[in-house]
Amino acid sequence: MKILVTPTSLKPDKNSSALVRLRSFCGDLVFNPTEKPLSSEELLPLLKDCDGYLAGLDQVTGPVLKSCPRLRAISRYGAGYDRVDLQAARELGIKVSNTPGANAQAVAELSFALLLALARKIPCLHNETASGNWVRSTGTQLYHKTLGIVGLGAIGRKVALCSSGFSMKVLAYDPYISKRYCTEHGIIPKDLNTLLSEADFITLHLPLNDDTYHLINDKSLALMKPGTILVNASRGGIIDEEAACQALTDGRLGGLGLDAFEHEPPGQNPLFTLQNVIATPHTGAHTHEAAEAMADMAVDNLIMMLNGEDCPFLL
Repeated sequence: MKILVTPTSLKPDKNSSALVRLRSFCGDLVFNPTEKPLSSEELLPLLKDCDGYLAGLDQVTGPVLKSCPRLRAISRYGAGYDRVDLQAARELGIKVSNTPGANAQAVAELSFALLLALARKIPCLHNETASGNWVRSTGTQLYHKTLGIVGLGAIGRKVALCSSGFSMKVLAYDPYISKRYCTEHGIIPKDLNTLLSEADFITLHLPLNDDTYHLINDKSLALMKPGTILVNASRGGIIDEEAACQALTDGRLGGLGLDAFEHEPPGQNPLFTLQNVIATPHTGAHTHEAAEAMADMAVDNLIMMLNGEDCPFLL
């Protein structure tokens, strides 16, 4: 048996209990030779003769899967699976799993950190102060403001809990929203347009699919209050970056925090020329605690699938 391991957080020299467990299951592990997610062209030579695959944010296309006749199971290290061709995997009988909830606290904390940093213009003020300037700047408080959470899954629920310390009014939109959960936690369900028009701060926690691609576009941005602060720590492509750039320039958006981009790495993105933008390199899940939890769950999932056992996180 041979297994490919590509998450950049899982390296052969890392002291990981999950890797120790995986090595005891399979002695032939192949690792990602780069420090980044793999393109389909980079992935195929590594995966073509593997039985199992512990997958990072690589481009797992249908043609790649069709060229891997031994492959039986893909275990995604993380909750998102938009880069895996699930239909092709189903047709080929390849099982696919993910690790929902394992990184929820980490992503929620980064989302809230971006909200606070944008509200108080922290990066800009740091740069000015470190440059010897002593500027006057007036930010805004989160206290008693309205937070709109788009996507009330594991991460969105953690963001709602974070907001309680600021006594925020919380609105939420999710096509599969649990009204009972909202009632129990003081969250107000809203349709998307109402949420966008009423919230002072908005965070996105959605998968990327045909329904969510460019969900935030020129029309939805026009619904927002002037000065709204928006954070996306889910998937790039949910925000139309060109429309967001225009909204930031004309003042419709007061600030934009991005941990995900339509093209990653984003290169010289025009958004980076704006002072009211904070960008991080898709790092929401990158805490020691989340990495350990995702690795443990991803390894468990892979071993179960390869052993023919029932995996509770099968997609």
